[in-house]
Amino acid sequence: MSLLVSVIIPAHNEQEYLPATLKALRGQTYGCYEVLVVANGCSDETARAAQGDCDRLVQLDEKGLSRARNLGGRKARGELLVFLDADTLLERHALGAVVREFTRDDAMGTIKGKPNNEKLAYRVLYWTKNFFHRTGLHRGSAGVIICWKDGFKTISGFDEMLQVCEVGDFMSRMKKCGRYKYISSTTATTSMRRYEQRGVGPMAWHWLKVWVISWFSDLRHRPYETVR
Repeated sequence: MSLLVSVIIPAHNEQEYLPATLKALRGQTYGCYEVLVVANGCSDETARAAQGDCDRLVQLDEKGLSRARNLGGRKARGELLVFLDADTLLERHALGAVVREFTRDDAMGTIKGKPNNEKLAYRVLYWTKNFFHRTGLHRGSAGVIICWKDGFKTISGFDEMLQVCEVGDFMSRMKKCGRYKYISSTTATTSMRRYEQRGVGPMAWHWLKVWVISWFSDLRHRPYETVR
């Protein structure tokens, strides 16, 4: 019997990017999966864009990334959870690679990231990001977070009080359930819209500051500005 994978997509005002993300999922070579879209705090046509292209659509009145992920995780029927950003495209064999390579010794992980723009600065940025993930210097994600549902339940999911560094916090707490896994045999292509609007330098400096601050203070209630 094939392992059921639940792909959970939190989406806030993602009418522009979500259709392409769902189209890429429909073309997966691995066939045993479900797609849940959690539209949260939307003021656009995100829900309409998801209808008919996902197995389940859940709507929340308020915006909240961690809350949306947690709700999707609780409603998921699959044993293996894949949290996917709404602007991230998976290769056709991505879910198959995850099922094949993500073992019960692995608690959380991600796959190789790639920018949707071939600009040199973006390629350098993702080379660096992939290097940190591959070596375990930083247990982060590239638009994709993988975990087992029982481990997700063990740590009660994502901290809904965090709007920044919530992924790092999740990965850190998941260590009690197993190791971090970086999968390089497949790729997730992610939009560079935030970097295109703000610039690579300013964004890199912003995340460096947030990372340093996280070592010395509580980041709960620190706001995260959405870029659309």
